[in-house]
Amino acid sequence: MVAVYDIQVTKVERSKLQDIPLENIPFGKYFTDHMLEADYENGEWKNVEIKPYQPLLLDPSVAALHYGQIIFEGIKAYRDVNNHLALFRPMENFKRFNMSAERMEMPTVPEEIFIEGMRQLVELDQNWVPAREDHALYIRPFMFASDELIGVRPSDKYKFLIILSPAGPYYATPMRIYVEETYTRAAPGGIGYVKAAANYGASMHPTAEARKKGYDQVLWTDAFEHKWVQEIGTMNVFFVIGNTAYTPGLENNSILAGVTRDSAITILQDLGLEVKEEPINIETVMEAHKRGELREVFGTGTAATISLIRELKYKDYVMEFDVSTWSVATRLKERLNGIRSGKVEDKWGWMSKVV
Repeated sequence: MVAVYDIQVTKVERSKLQDIPLENIPFGKYFTDHMLEADYENGEWKNVEIKPYQPLLLDPSVAALHYGQIIFEGIKAYRDVNNHLALFRPMENFKRFNMSAERMEMPTVPEEIFIEGMRQLVELDQNWVPAREDHALYIRPFMFASDELIGVRPSDKYKFLIILSPAGPYYATPMRIYVEETYTRAAPGGIGYVKAAANYGASMHPTAEARKKGYDQVLWTDAFEHKWVQEIGTMNVFFVIGNTAYTPGLENNSILAGVTRDSAITILQDLGLEVKEEPINIETVMEAHKRGELREVFGTGTAATISLIRELKYKDYVMEFDVSTWSVATRLKERLNGIRSGKVEDKWGWMSKVV
């Protein structure tokens, strides 16, 4: 028997939107009027509701605070040229969320709660979606262990929520990147391929160290040799060498299978470029730069979309780029933005209409 969830809706009396301008809004600072919340207890999901955005009341012993059973996703909703509102590839995030849940020994969330609940929530707060270039409504589904018990074991209770945030560009300007050779983001057998909060918490100190040196983010390398490229900060990475775009493969489960990454591969191939998903040695990248064959470097991610890299530092060697001359990343971003805005045909069916 398939469970049917009655999503209860309680609306705010007055919208906060009257007090918050959506022009040039910073990423992740403001949140919309409503949120979705659901509880997992005794092997089933219950209490599914959309209600006014509000603080959570948690016991100090709640398991997530002690043992880190926390996962999340990042999705965006866009308003197109015809004023329609649509989600970008939400089913891919739904699948990845539940993959993360399984790896972290958490319950999977039913599609009716994750997708339909999200759709209803976004429709309710649709006036929060900025109708501006490079702006969107950022959607953050997340789940955490909610047992009120200290003990190293999977929780029996979980809480799932979705919150929304109107957002502008995550990285407004091309970035300077430091190649990390001391700290490690992920290793085979670990959780690098899932959206677990622990991955991001562990990245903050190395990133802070890089910023002290004048860099915006780090390019992670493998845990054993510190030569094999993984990700840039919170993004997947692409290198355009000659007429080929290279991005690290996903075979050892150390790299997140980004939805924007997958979309970028599809678009780049459609633009006529060869794309190779394979192990990439940072020294190979450096040598390509010395030969004048490294044309472009960019990151891809839900929050960042397509972010240009203007400098890459490995050991004492600095690779600098004139991003104003680039064409691959620019065409990729234009095509992706065109699909999201409705200006370009969505021939892969990526946009999921809300209203």
